[in-house]
Amino acid sequence: MSKLEKIREAESRLLLQTYDRNPILFERGEGVHLIDEQGARYLDLLGGIGVNALGYAHPDVVETIARQCKDLIHISNLYYHHWQAELAEKLTTRTGMERVFFSNSGTEAWEGALKLARAHAGLLRGEGREIGTKFLALEHSFHGRTFGSVSTTWKAKYREPFAPGLPGVEFVRFDDVADLRAKFSNEVCAILIEAIQGEGGVRPVSREFFAVARELASSTGALLIADEIQAGMGRTGKWCAYQHYGIQPDVTTLAKQLAGGVPLGAILCTEEAARAIHAGMHGTTFGGGPLACAVACTVIDVIERDGLMENASAVGGYFIAQLDWLAKKHAAIVDVRGKGLMLAAELDSAELAKKVVAEMLKRRILINCTSETVLRMLPPYILKKQHVDEAIRALDEILTEEEAAPAAAGANKGEARG
Repeated sequence: MSKLEKIREAESRLLLQTYDRNPILFERGEGVHLIDEQGARYLDLLGGIGVNALGYAHPDVVETIARQCKDLIHISNLYYHHWQAELAEKLTTRTGMERVFFSNSGTEAWEGALKLARAHAGLLRGEGREIGTKFLALEHSFHGRTFGSVSTTWKAKYREPFAPGLPGVEFVRFDDVADLRAKFSNEVCAILIEAIQGEGGVRPVSREFFAVARELASSTGALLIADEIQAGMGRTGKWCAYQHYGIQPDVTTLAKQLAGGVPLGAILCTEEAARAIHAGMHGTTFGGGPLACAVACTVIDVIERDGLMENASAVGGYFIAQLDWLAKKHAAIVDVRGKGLMLAAELDSAELAKKVVAEMLKRRILINCTSETVLRMLPPYILKKQHVDEAIRALDEILTEEEAAPAAAGANKGEARG
């Protein structure tokens, strides 16, 4: 029995069956490539679902981890360490926010943001303001898997097995300004938004929708909460995707790319929103530990030192242009979307999308499918044009073969009849 077979057998007996894994055993990575047990190299355009901003085995990250492991891996949040304040300073100055809370993951950060919104509404009520506890979320949204997060996630397959969910959540039609205005009232404590929806299919909201959301929230004291867990930390060419709109939310959440693969999330907020939280109201055991925060500081420094946001914009723009070229050649591509290195090509069928992902894997290129029909790419920021060319060639081959298949099948039927 091979190593992979042994692991698969053990996992089938021991793990909750929450993942439909591909039968590949990866053992290490270098740059934008993962390497399996046989030594085969795979171009990773998914980046651990957007996590590996600097790719694999980046020397600065490896050095920071080695150094910090010798000094201090974990310490309780009852005490100080060197890295939380430094990281908070880096994040607030780059995002326009003023306060930070560190968590372990994106979904935990989102849970904290929801709690903050409810606490802030309670504070305003205590000051005589009329404001309720309702959340407005968007259709096609995805905010995580924990209870509050999944309650504000649109797709029913994520919510319904755990119903009833968090009360007081209503969904607004995506990018529909009239629906947003109709559903907003002083019963709303927060509007929840992804400037660019990730799991929802890499869908950007319009400038008008975002601006109206800001206007409505400000009119009552409700919070505008921007989920930047997938789009943030430079992926779109700016530290946060909302910065492309020139609109400042009251709260934002970060994770994924934040510490280059070491688990870390963050809630960032304004001083006004932070008024609602005092000692003992919220906490975490592991969030904001010295190892994760030290690595996150290194990730930010490397992104700036090496011009990786500029690279994300340049290579991402090239990638979009090449996908547009493919769309003109292949009718199966019905839309191309994205910003920086957050990219999508939407196909005309779920069956085809699934097959393309499988065929790319055979060619040792990793992408995934989201929203059934959307091919999604979230590669490391160190991606080069040569890697884009490799991916485009493979996609072109696969789609060309798929287009030829019906004609070949028809010809075979004609021969059989003859």
